[in-house]
Amino acid sequence: MKGRQIAAEIERVGLRLQLRKAQAEAGDIILLFGDESEALTHPYLARAWAKRGADLRVPAPGQAKKVAMMGSLNHVKRQLIVHTSRTKRSSDFIAHLEQLDRLFGPKPGRVTIPVVLVEDNGPIHVSKIALAALDARKHWLTVEWLPKYSPELNDIEVVWHDLKAHHLAHQTFTDVEALDREIHTAVEALNRERNVDSLVKFRISA
Repeated sequence: MKGRQIAAEIERVGLRLQLRKAQAEAGDIILLFGDESEALTHPYLARAWAKRGADLRVPAPGQAKKVAMMGSLNHVKRQLIVHTSRTKRSSDFIAHLEQLDRLFGPKPGRVTIPVVLVEDNGPIHVSKIALAALDARKHWLTVEWLPKYSPELNDIEVVWHDLKAHHLAHQTFTDVEALDREIHTAVEALNRERNVDSLVKFRISA
């Protein structure tokens, strides 16, 4: 992946994102890091304690099925916002944008803070219907496009790993409906943990 990156572009966007983070921390914008992932009905095997020489085994009958996760991570609140679906298409990305509408879009009696959404140039983000959906929100939502092959600039990547390695690991789900329910339960638990950690750090530094 390193060989495919354009170093100057990585550096330029990295510096721009540092500025965006400072703006978000000052309350001038809401900064969201967006990306997609997926979870399987078959278990995600993470690191775990076991007797020496023993293999970690989790029953995984049948064929694995997946649930796609469209997500955004709020940089300041450390909150993960997730829309689940059976597919990973532009229409699913737009459904996630509608989630963001409800949370951050203009509403009577609510002060609208500009939202900056960090996204890669994946096909579901740059299709005609996706770009039209983004353009319809340009009065309150701006997109910061990441360079190609630069997951290290997207803060949500670590959170996806945390969700799967700690909250969804070592479990086999009977069907996609059970997996879907558990994803939302896991996201709530993850958000509670991250918010508590944030408060603890704030108190220590205060």
